[in-house]
Amino acid sequence: MAIPPTNDVLGDQLLLGQAMLKINADVIGVQEVDEKLERSGEISQVRLLAESMGAADWAFAPSVIGTPGFKWRAVNSSEAEIVTNKNSHTNDGAELVGGYGIGIASKVAVKHWDRIDLGRSVIGMPLIIPAEGKDGKQKAKPIYVADEPRVALAATLENGWTVINTHLSFVPFVNLYQLRKIKLWAKKLGKQYGTQVLIIGDLNLPKGIPALGSSWNSLITQNTYPSWGAKIQFDYILSNSLKTDQYEVLDTVATGISDHLPIRVRIS
Repeated sequence: MAIPPTNDVLGDQLLLGQAMLKINADVIGVQEVDEKLERSGEISQVRLLAESMGAADWAFAPSVIGTPGFKWRAVNSSEAEIVTNKNSHTNDGAELVGGYGIGIASKVAVKHWDRIDLGRSVIGMPLIIPAEGKDGKQKAKPIYVADEPRVALAATLENGWTVINTHLSFVPFVNLYQLRKIKLWAKKLGKQYGTQVLIIGDLNLPKGIPALGSSWNSLITQNTYPSWGAKIQFDYILSNSLKTDQYEVLDTVATGISDHLPIRVRIS
């Protein structure tokens, strides 16, 4: 969605496509995306961004069915846990319904898609969200938000990498538990497929915490939230194998479609 929010669905779709061209990535992980929800024009946002960046492979992993903040429920056994470019129409008999979650698009061919469910906090918290003030300027306002189920989506690429994308809970300690679960899963996938692994996404943890006390290093150390004046880092790219001379941190590109700034690296 555009920041500040608009009621122009077609305009938002155009902005999403333009943002992908600005970011210019071979592989991208996105959070808080819609799959055939009315509020976003009943399109697949991950498919749209994949087409915009020229990525043949893409996948969407719903964390909920419906719209967070309004009416939603957990994904059930009759519904698709991973929607991809190859099964988005038939989906092997699983029901396709409107959902909200995370996605990955890749110009590099994807050999395997995997998903892990991370659970949710039974309590919510007050959060700061973007809002437009009476003077037309971008501001922030607090609201109480119930937590939703969280998932992680992994794309194992033909170039020897597995990229895991996630959006963790905003509730303290719950997100640390979820991250530990992902790190263990990442090592399992790396061993299973014989790949190096990256963990990327919105971890809802302040700067440095995701790498503390572990073999994982944060390749990015920059504030990412809010996008109109970043004061804190919530977004990360974690690696347990890359050395400093094996990757390059790229400049931030403002997209106009998110309240978070994107982060980018180029791996040698």
